[in-house]
Amino acid sequence: MTDNSKPRVFSGIQPTGKKTLGNYSGGFRQYVQTQATGDAFFCIVDLHSITVDYDPADLRESTLDLAALLFATGLDSEKSTVFAQSHVSAHAEAAWLLSAVTSYGQLGRMTQFKDKSEGREFISAGLFTYPVLMAGDILLYQTDLVPIGDDQRQHLELARDVAERFNFRFGETFRVPSGVFPEVGGRIMDLQEPTKKMSTTLSSEQGAVYITDTPDAIRKKFKSAVTDSERGVRYDPEAKAGVSNLLEIMSVATGRSIDDLQAEFGDAGYGTFKEAVGESVVELLAPIRERFEALRADERELQRLLAVGAEKARRVADPTLEQMYDRMGFAKATAGRLFGAARPRGL
Repeated sequence: MTDNSKPRVFSGIQPTGKKTLGNYSGGFRQYVQTQATGDAFFCIVDLHSITVDYDPADLRESTLDLAALLFATGLDSEKSTVFAQSHVSAHAEAAWLLSAVTSYGQLGRMTQFKDKSEGREFISAGLFTYPVLMAGDILLYQTDLVPIGDDQRQHLELARDVAERFNFRFGETFRVPSGVFPEVGGRIMDLQEPTKKMSTTLSSEQGAVYITDTPDAIRKKFKSAVTDSERGVRYDPEAKAGVSNLLEIMSVATGRSIDDLQAEFGDAGYGTFKEAVGESVVELLAPIRERFEALRADERELQRLLAVGAEKARRVADPTLEQMYDRMGFAKATAGRLFGAARPRGL
């Protein structure tokens, strides 16, 4: 059952690629915080993953990996609805309908499309249009709040524009969602290239800290992290230098303020500081890794939890989709809508 007295929360994350400390900081930890305050839906957006080259077998495995990781980082199946996007057909249908109220120019200005298409010989139409699918993901659930990292601001703004344009043209249908962004750690940077975001696909092995890394691997990566500063352990949010990135990471890992950390490590050497950051991240991620391994070992239970989540999601998404069809002028075949009747499907 959903609770209409609480704000509706929705966010999604792609299953492909090993999930990083940046995914935890900008996504997972926000999910856990918001599930206690809202009627929460968290979606494994597997349909987004096919917009670039991928391996089908890897997609199946990584979908279950991500489900285990979502629960390992603190999502509770009794408090949050966790499901796979492809298990709820309303997402694909809504994306096509919303493409009619999304401008070509808006899609062409998407920064992530430019980044992901650069240097590719084949660029799929899906890579260009997937922000429309993302808008559908959010709007189907009459979402109030979207907890996301700083890199997703542009996509959320497009979703808001699409909602407002649809409402103006066809009548009030969607809530216009607001973003929830971390005050610290909304964009964790690459340890080797602090001017670039830590990425599941673009970072080097030493530049990205993965949630499932072993403690020794984490310590080694922070030991070799670029400091990129001549000012000592001082925070400079404008420069986004290596030291500032490390301070944000330690603040996320420990819950301490950056001011407190600067006071403690301001006169310390870089080696001492980087070792302390590494240990704080080990302490944060080690128990998550252990829970992940235990959950991932029970594949049938993960499939069951995703099926339960998909059923809950369909009950909320389908009425919105029916409203969309009705207000856009589609004729009904019977007293009830027959378009794309939702059917459960397995992994």
